[in-house]
Amino acid sequence: MKTCIIAGGMLEREFALRFIQEQNFDIILAADRGLEFCSQENIRPTYILGDFDSLKEGVLDKYKEERDIPIREFNPVKDNTDMDLALQQAIILGSREIHILGGTGGRLDHFFSTVQNLKKAWLKHIPAYLVDSRNLITLPCEKEFVIDRETQHGTYVSFMPLEEQVTGLTLEGFKYPLDHFTLTNMSGGLGVSNEILAEQGRVSYKDGILLMIQSKD
Repeated sequence: MKTCIIAGGMLEREFALRFIQEQNFDIILAADRGLEFCSQENIRPTYILGDFDSLKEGVLDKYKEERDIPIREFNPVKDNTDMDLALQQAIILGSREIHILGGTGGRLDHFFSTVQNLKKAWLKHIPAYLVDSRNLITLPCEKEFVIDRETQHGTYVSFMPLEEQVTGLTLEGFKYPLDHFTLTNMSGGLGVSNEILAEQGRVSYKDGILLMIQSKD
């Protein structure tokens, strides 16, 4: 199943609505203030969760009255962010692919937490993507993959290790190729702002957790 988590960060209306329509999701999971966007745009969520401390008054009540959408309400004093809970729930619901809207453009502490939490899906070998109109952020599950230049999300492709290092990183078809390179978290941005010159960019690595960001200005 293909899942979209709608969170409470930056939601660019035109992009988000087009993305949801094009992707044809099986599950729409509204997390906290993301429910407000669903309500405004008549998007019917499959599942609702959060502590709802940032949700406009009255929005949640409407869905509680309908009683046909599962709602999990949490105490605001908790050890997990709403996004962490949403990712865990998406995995429990049997998602085989997860896309997150509204996970960027807000508080940086929440953003970095969300990037780290992508590892929960990665450990289950579930592709998970943090998406907005300018960026697509993911931890590739496969250690060998290709990126089509014509369909990539933007112009640039950046690579960095989520943790200490990624070993054996090879990039072919890129403006700045690499051959079995060890990319560390002290590489000074060496993996940032690469570009695909061939029809496809080929990526492979040996070990570590690779963070990939496709982006445009």
